[in-house]
Amino acid sequence: MVNLKIDGIDVTVPEGTTVLRAAEAAGATIPTLCDHKHLTPYGGCRLCLVEVEGARTLQPSCTLPASNGMVVLTNTPKVREARKFVLSLIFSERNHFCMYCAVSNGDCELQNSAYGEGMTHWPLQPNWLPFAVDASNPHFVLDNNRCILCRRCIRACGELVGNFTLGVEERGTKTMVVADLGVPLGESTCVSCGTCVQVCPTGAIIDRASAYKGRDKDVQHVKSTCAGCSVGCSIDMVVRDNHLLRIDGDWEAPLNEGLLCEVGRFKSLNDERERIVAPLVRKDGALKAATWDEALDLVAAKLKPLAGQNGKGIAAMASTRMTAEALYEFDQLFSEKMGAGLVTSTEQGLSANRPTNTAPCSLDALKAADCVVVVSADLGTQHQVAGFFVKRMLPKGTKLVVIDNSSDNKLAQATNYALKPLKGSDYELVMGITAAIAKSGKAKGAVPKSGLSRYTPEATRLTTGVTIETLNEVAQIIASAQRPVFVYGNNVSGGETGRMLKALANLATMTGAQTGPIGALGGANSLAAAAYQLDQAFEPQGRQVIYLALGDEKPTPRLAAQLETAPDAKVKPFIAVQASYISPVTAMADVVLPVEMWAEQEGHFLNLEGRLQETKRGVTAPDEVRSSAKVLQALAERIGVELDGNWQKDLRF
Repeated sequence: MVNLKIDGIDVTVPEGTTVLRAAEAAGATIPTLCDHKHLTPYGGCRLCLVEVEGARTLQPSCTLPASNGMVVLTNTPKVREARKFVLSLIFSERNHFCMYCAVSNGDCELQNSAYGEGMTHWPLQPNWLPFAVDASNPHFVLDNNRCILCRRCIRACGELVGNFTLGVEERGTKTMVVADLGVPLGESTCVSCGTCVQVCPTGAIIDRASAYKGRDKDVQHVKSTCAGCSVGCSIDMVVRDNHLLRIDGDWEAPLNEGLLCEVGRFKSLNDERERIVAPLVRKDGALKAATWDEALDLVAAKLKPLAGQNGKGIAAMASTRMTAEALYEFDQLFSEKMGAGLVTSTEQGLSANRPTNTAPCSLDALKAADCVVVVSADLGTQHQVAGFFVKRMLPKGTKLVVIDNSSDNKLAQATNYALKPLKGSDYELVMGITAAIAKSGKAKGAVPKSGLSRYTPEATRLTTGVTIETLNEVAQIIASAQRPVFVYGNNVSGGETGRMLKALANLATMTGAQTGPIGALGGANSLAAAAYQLDQAFEPQGRQVIYLALGDEKPTPRLAAQLETAPDAKVKPFIAVQASYISPVTAMADVVLPVEMWAEQEGHFLNLEGRLQETKRGVTAPDEVRSSAKVLQALAERIGVELDGNWQKDLRF
């Protein structure tokens, strides 16, 4: 530990702590612009200068390590004069006309710093060059006229996301932030995660949705959980007058540490589908508005006679974007109380795709891995935040091995070790790697006792198409790793025995991995759905009643095709859908029950690690819209059954 004195206060901090962080611990306020807690200290803006006893000049506190006996002063006349001078230079360099800026009056760190120093005007007359505004990205705008060249966006793109899209070009007053080699953002390698938007301290990068719609003092912040995929990132919903203005990452969240992907930050916000705001009942061939009593009574009247008929009459499916509470009510109503034989979710076959013979998996392992093996998953397009954890480690020496025969795996483009086995031979390749490591004598854990003799290098080459040289090289990389991590995706087929996943689990054990294989699978609550055994194949043909609890999920064309009645069918099934938005599936329904979308619901999600997380209501649903759980409870009452609501008792896998 290090002991120092800041503004007369004794402070003790861990060794390696900067003076800036030590000052924060002491309660001292030091203004900054280029500094960010999640980025490596940069020391570019010089706004955080402090006096250090014995030092000839003022020192940048963000890069200066605290040392024993150090005496620091943060608010002397000399320091205040330096800060005003730095701010005067920054304001003079670019077009900082605050009254016309989207982040003015509370949201701009540059403006707040100036007010903090009592500045009300420009001491130096601005003399700036005009820059073109880049509005080519569909989600945000880059305006170099308001840029202060703090490089937060550039550093975040590289250090946090691992994408390295942003940089600078030109020199002096012409210096500007660019994407790649100066191409428009919308045509660049940018993945639209929006991390640059969130870290920008000025109005240089602003998102289109929330610009000019509310200052920070006028909005509410609601911490919740993203429903985009099973990673389960923590989010900060920015709300004003019951409108969701913006979605930010939660910097304090232990899982995603502020990171979000395009789906979580932007696509969840911009849903242009038509909302369902009242119950609909089919009358004279058309869906017409009805009361809740009328709609629920009609559904109950169709379901009640089919209860206990060996499950043949009812097919029910729920979205994994629903809360665990709603999924439990759904399962209990249709499986236990109604005895329906086909009760499932939109994510099917997950039980076979989750190994049970390994240690619990942890995404934290990706943040420190020195070797990552990804099998049949594209973390460049799905479960992207997990992919960010991998990509940002590559410059630090982490080895990445991607096993996938897909031609467009974006994560594979980031590595020299992209193996494309012949279709259906990924299991044989994993077993071949396992056998090669066992033969080398470099195993750190238990080696499978049988079955490896068949996977010689030559046999593996013939089966998979991967050369012996590549096989041995990859085996050597994995065996040499001290912190290997294994990830698998939806394209891995477990089969009846789940042999592929067992093979990965055995490989993880043999190489000394500290975490079990990570399954980058499914939607937000897919693990909860699997725990409730809602993962059988959905084949509704021949059923008398089809009940779909879709919530705000966008139904697939395949689902719509499954609901099409065969021309020779004697009886058309009765279709009831509880949904948030109009879709081709609701157009086929006999009854439509309006329910909350993701930002309106409250409950819990079980992410891919088995981490139980809470989702909170950010905005209130329209008057006639109910929660999915309450709709199921009301339906149960009309059928004459009672749901116990004990959703946690079966939430184990």
